[in-house]
Amino acid sequence: MRDTEEMAGMLAENLGAPSLPVLVASTGIIGRRLPMDKVRAGVQAAFEALGKADLHDAATAIMTTDTFPKAAAAKCSIAGKNVVIGGIAKGAGMIAPNMGTMIGFVFTDAAMSPETLRSALNAVVPTTFNSVTIDGDTSTNDTLAALASGKAGNKPVGCDSEEKKQFVKALHAVCLSLAKQIARDGEGATKLVEIRVTGAASGDDARRIARTIAESPLVKTALHGEDPNWGRIMAAAGRSGATFDTGEALLSIGGVSVFENGAPTGSEERAHEKMTGREIIIELSVGKGPGAATFYTCDLSKEYVTINADYHT
Repeated sequence: MRDTEEMAGMLAENLGAPSLPVLVASTGIIGRRLPMDKVRAGVQAAFEALGKADLHDAATAIMTTDTFPKAAAAKCSIAGKNVVIGGIAKGAGMIAPNMGTMIGFVFTDAAMSPETLRSALNAVVPTTFNSVTIDGDTSTNDTLAALASGKAGNKPVGCDSEEKKQFVKALHAVCLSLAKQIARDGEGATKLVEIRVTGAASGDDARRIARTIAESPLVKTALHGEDPNWGRIMAAAGRSGATFDTGEALLSIGGVSVFENGAPTGSEERAHEKMTGREIIIELSVGKGPGAATFYTCDLSKEYVTINADYHT
């Protein structure tokens, strides 16, 4: 905590506002103190770069095992004023719902109260950042912060207004882009995988099924090998805790039906061809219920094992 307070104090002092609230976000090896000499130098360098850097530079600065910087932006109109929303994030491993070691920042020039901004963020997180799982694991640190400057000059957005709906739509686009970039850049990943579940008895059941499939090591290794192993997918769905009739289930990979009416379709070769690209969509209908959910994940490769076997050393 002393290190955290020192970091915040250093930045506030550099900005000439010692009492200014400062958000601190960090990640690293659990239980290991941060190298404060490097942090002090970094805080000073960051301060001196104010006004010279852009969103891409900031996204690059927070990378850890990421292979590319993650940034996104969107615009919307509020009461005749153009509003911009930008965001950056980092994360490539130990990522699962509740965000794990993800760090994300969202910025907007819209004018709105902290309560309205918090409500908007809470509305989009469940179907974006909390629908990503790289490896089903999480760490002790995660941060998602949203900040609004009000410089767009719009009339402050009301909590239940039509303007807020427009803002939430644009905010969702930014957060979804960042979430999918995280999934695409999973440690050692070669494929972005989107798992869509429909027809479940409830939204919670649909999320259970989608998440269990997304976190199954056997499914993820099959995806890496471009193997349309419908049995592993259905087995994961079956042990998810959600109740459904396999006789009503329809499973497709890349738009090719591989399981329906309780049996395989014999289309594995065509499905394999659809798996050779960088993106794979798995669609599973489990009945006629109202529940639906989508999860984003990646394949599991030898490189993931190598990265995490050597990470501490």
